Formats: sequence, structure tokens, C-alpha cells
Amino acid sequence: MARYTFQRLLLASAALLLLASIPVKAAESCPALLDFNFKRLQDDAPQDLCQYTGKVILVVNTASHCGYTGQYEGLEQLYAKYKDRGLVVLGFPSNDFNQEPGKNTDIANFSYNTYGVMFPMLAKSSVIGKDANPMYALLTKTSGKKPTWNFFKYLIDRNGNLVSSYSSHTPPEDVTLISAIEKALINGNGVRQPIPYP
Repeated sequence: MARYTFQRLLLASAALLLLASIPVKAAESCPALLDFNFKRLQDDAPQDLCQYTGKVILVVNTASHCGYTGQYEGLEQLYAKYKDRGLVVLGFPSNDFNQEPGKNTDIANFSYNTYGVMFPMLAKSSVIGKDANPMYALLTKTSGKKPTWNFFKYLIDRNGNLVSSYSSHTPPEDVTLISAIEKALINGNGVRQPIPYP
């Protein structure tokens, strides 16, 4: 009986040693530029931006009553074209330039009903100054550039590094922007020399 118990104990120990030797993939850590939570525009549901780890992200501050509001259409086309390859467009409505006075539900209805926006939109927040939401504060600090108007864009690679920023004058169909997005999607780790996080 003691011999049988000893054999079972030996087998159990061997099994544990075998299991301990199997490499376990570490959980992906969330890059600093994505380590934020915001409310979703249409229903205030909490959104953890870490869910986009490993994606290429185009971050855009939006407004419904701006000369650049038509960029919603191009942003949605970009998202539709590249989302299956790993692109996410993140919209941040803001009234910093006095062109987004509506409530979250008004903005959600406008962007969807007018431009068919399906890319993720987050609740209205500030993107500049002392009241800037924490993601925009970090993007501004990392890039050295803050939005000077609505539809300013930041491109983040799959590793969570800031690749570049683009002025409001840069439309979503701009060849330089599309080239940077495609390069980030193809390379998997973005542009060869991303701006490092300080």
C-alpha cells in the first residue's frame, strides 16, 4: 500500500514538473498611450483602450460643426478598408474649438446618420489645455504637438508607439497618411523609428 501511494506521489510530482516546464505566454502589457478608460459616445459604456493593444490606431478629435466635419466620411472609409488588417480609428468629440456643442447622444446620432460612422467614438472631452483628457495630454507631451483645430490626427503603431501627427488640413485620403498607416499595418511594429515615450 505504501509503495502504491509512493508511486502515485512520484507520478503526480513528475506531472507537476512537466507542467511547470511548459512555457506560458505572458499577458500582453498595455502600452502607456492606450492605458486609459473612457466612456463610449453612444451609451456611456466604459471602454478600456487596452483592448486595442496590437492594433494600429488613428486618434482624431472630431466636431459636428466644423469646416473639416466632412472628414468623418473619409475616416469611416479608412476604417472600413483597413479594420480587418488591424486599423482602429478612435474619435474623440471635443468642444475645445466651439464647434461641438451637442450632447453625446446628439453627436452619436449626427455622426452615424450623416456619415455612417461605425468606428469607435468616445464621449465628448477636452483635448487641449489643462482640462485635456489624459490620453490627449500624453499624446501632446509625447509628440510635442497639440491639436490646433478639429480633426487633428495622431497615428499609433501596433506596439503603442506614436508614429506621427497630422494637421487638420491632412484629409484621411492623403497619400502620406495612408502610406504611414499601410507601413504600420505591414511592418507589424510600425515605422522603423517611432517617437519614443519619454
